[in-house]
Amino acid sequence: MSVEKVKEYFKQYGMEDQVLEFPVSSATVELAAAALHCEPQRIAKTLSFFINEHAILICTAGDAKIDNAKYKARFGAKAKMLSPDQVVDFIGHAIGGVCPFAVTEGTEVYLDVSLKRFETVYPACGSSNSAIELTIPELEQYSSNYMGWIDVCKDYQKKFERRTINNAR
Repeated sequence: MSVEKVKEYFKQYGMEDQVLEFPVSSATVELAAAALHCEPQRIAKTLSFFINEHAILICTAGDAKIDNAKYKARFGAKAKMLSPDQVVDFIGHAIGGVCPFAVTEGTEVYLDVSLKRFETVYPACGSSNSAIELTIPELEQYSSNYMGWIDVCKDYQKKFERRTINNAR
């Protein structure tokens, strides 16, 4: 089971006990937010793409969407998500549990700047009913084959700007 693989991965950091498992599904942003009793945007969803004959992962905020123009400008190709079968084959985790930890060797992991507005976020941990709370520096540190920060998302900025303006009043 993939969550066991992730726990084993976190064992090297003494963090295997921080992996949370739920009696309910956390396979979508909405379900994960309900299971964790947090805002959906704090769920760090991990999306899998196929580019130049290999898979990459992009971890984004739960309320962010891939901006195709930004993606193409960054990677030089159109965004092409992996099929459910390809996700297991290329990444090592099934959809609903895809995470940036304990992934297939050679899989590049990128973090989108949409996550930087939070102190902590909740990525999945290899199964459709797991997560871990990490600070942004911890997410960088523990992501397998971490390549760096990118800016390939849209929509979250408007929500964030509205919330910031309303909080200032």
